[in-house]
Parts: sequence; structure tokens; C-alpha cells
Amino acid sequence: MKEKSLAEKLTLEGIELLKNLIKTPSVSRNEDKTAELIFNYLKSHGVAQVNRHLNNVWAISKNFDENKPTILFNSHHDTVLPAKTYTRDPFSPDVENGVLYGLGSNDAGGAAINLLSTFLYFYNQEQLPYNLIVAITAEEENSGDNGVQSILGKLPEIEFAVVGEPTCMEISVAEKGILVLDCIAKGKTGHAARNTGINAIYKALEDINWLKNYKFEKTSPWLGDVKCTVTGINAGTLHNVIPSECSFMVDIRITEKYTHQEVLDIIKANIPNKDTEVKPRSFKLKSSHIDENHPLIKLAKAKGFKLFGSPTTSDRAVMPYASLKMGPGDSNRSHTADEYILLSEISEGIEKTINLFEDFFAK
Repeated sequence: MKEKSLAEKLTLEGIELLKNLIKTPSVSRNEDKTAELIFNYLKSHGVAQVNRHLNNVWAISKNFDENKPTILFNSHHDTVLPAKTYTRDPFSPDVENGVLYGLGSNDAGGAAINLLSTFLYFYNQEQLPYNLIVAITAEEENSGDNGVQSILGKLPEIEFAVVGEPTCMEISVAEKGILVLDCIAKGKTGHAARNTGINAIYKALEDINWLKNYKFEKTSPWLGDVKCTVTGINAGTLHNVIPSECSFMVDIRITEKYTHQEVLDIIKANIPNKDTEVKPRSFKLKSSHIDENHPLIKLAKAKGFKLFGSPTTSDRAVMPYASLKMGPGDSNRSHTADEYILLSEISEGIEKTINLFEDFFAK
């Protein structure tokens, strides 16, 4: 009987780890048990430098050399709450006809297993041109402060990152950031039956209409235009009182062509009512990208990987260096009832990722 290759062994072991992760609830902020599973998994494979901070686990390659650049492999082990429309037990890792069901199987269990397996494949190899770090982190689903952001300062200098998310093994070279604005249009209280007061709702509608129609000048080749969407509005308490304030909420998806501050400045300078308060919640979730001429991206294109720009955010948003996003599974299945991933997607993803980096390290 032919002996299984290292990649095959890591794939089988990784799938068993994924089943155990599915069995273990790990909703954001409550990932302590899955962090323990991942920590012990790395230790069981002879990894010497395994670290844990809160519910974030990371490991450093065996032959780490501070004179070499370092690549970060990062994915997450937290999940959203299971949808109420599940017809299966979300914590039962059932396999049927080559399909693995369970909460977190697709987002982002398959991608996490992919990067763990790739890291372990190269772990004992000497003379690699890069150091490797794998970090499987917490609180990605709620963009929490105790996720990957909390360990970036504890890591060596990173040249670029590979972030594991379900992308059908396509490579996201760019990803939109998020800016949320809380706005308050100002009016003046008056009686609805009389021609008095200034209706803050009407002023808010002027601002909202401008936000709906304004086109930012710069267009990203991968992500298109900056997109503004008003997603909430509130004003008034009594039918006969003209409201003096109208609050509205704006979700803005930012491309790599603008910083958060630039977008905020443009809106403040051009919004019709200059007395409208415009307050950003955070500048945390930035847009991200990696140059198309990066050696890894050029190699991936030559090997047939499809490149795309992603409208959704990931942990790339808090990383201060170039990054790409890729992994087995399909983003369309994320956060859905009866979430699943194909076992063939996992095995093929590991094979493709290992082959990509074997060729990259050989150059």
C-alpha cells in the first residue's frame, strides 16, 4: 500500500481538527475552547514556539531567522451565532456524500485548516527564503479589539500576510474598508399646523439625497467606486411637532484610493447642510490591497489563480502591511443555515496552496 504524502496526512488530520472545532461552540468573544484545541494541535505536531494571547493562537517556524522576511498566515476560529433556520445541529460535524456540515465549517474553518496545514508542511524545512508565522485568531466576526489586532504588536516584522477566508481559492488582491458615520441634521421645533419651525427631516433628506448621488472622483480598478448607503434614520416623537433633529446612519465602503480621513473631509466639505453633525465611529477597518506586480501575485496568475476585488471585509482591515485573501469554501455560504464545505475543497485547497508556496520559495 502506497504511503500517504505529508500533504495528504496533514489534510486528513486537519479535517479531524475541523470536526472538533465544529463540535466546540466558538461564537465571537467565547472562543477559549477552540483556542485550546488549536494550541494543542500545533503542539502535537512538534511545533516548539506556540503562543497564546487571550483566544488568539500563533506559531513561529522552526528555523526562524531574523535576517529573513516573514510571511503571516492568518485566519479565524470564531463564528457568528447559528441562524435560527438551521435544520441540522450546527455543532454536529456530519459528513454526507463528501460534504462536511456544521457552523464554521466554511467560514472560516476550511481556510484555517488550509493555512495550518501549509505552515506545518514547511515547518521543518531548512533554507527557506522566508520565515512563516501562522496565527488563528478570535473576534473576526465582530471586529473585536481582542482579535488579531491585539497580537500584531507581539509579532516580528511582517512583509505580507495571507488571510484565510472562503474565496473558492481565488485571490482577493484588494478589499474594501468600512467607515460608519452618525449624522444629525439640525432644525428648529415648531407646530405642524403653523408655518413655523425648520423641519430637520427635510434637511436630512437633502443630505441623504446628496450622499446617494455623489460620485467620488477616484475609481479603483479592483473595487470600483466608494459606496455610501444610508442604513438608518430617526426623528420625531409627536405628530404635531416639527422635529428639531433628525439622525441618520451611513455605511461607507472605501477603496484603496482613499483614506478614511479623506472620505470624511470630502463629505463634510460638500454635504448641503453645513450645520449637520457628521461623526465617524472609527477609522479602524481600512481598505487593503497587494500590488499586482508582487512576485507571489505574478506567480499565482501564471499558475491560473483568478484575482478579484472583495466587497467584504476581513482581518486584513487592521493589518498595516500588504495582504491577500484566499481559501477553500465559498463566501456565499457564510452565515447561512446548514453551513457546509466540501471535503474536496479542503484537500484541493491545501494542495494548491502548498504548490503555490513551493514554487514561490524556489524562485
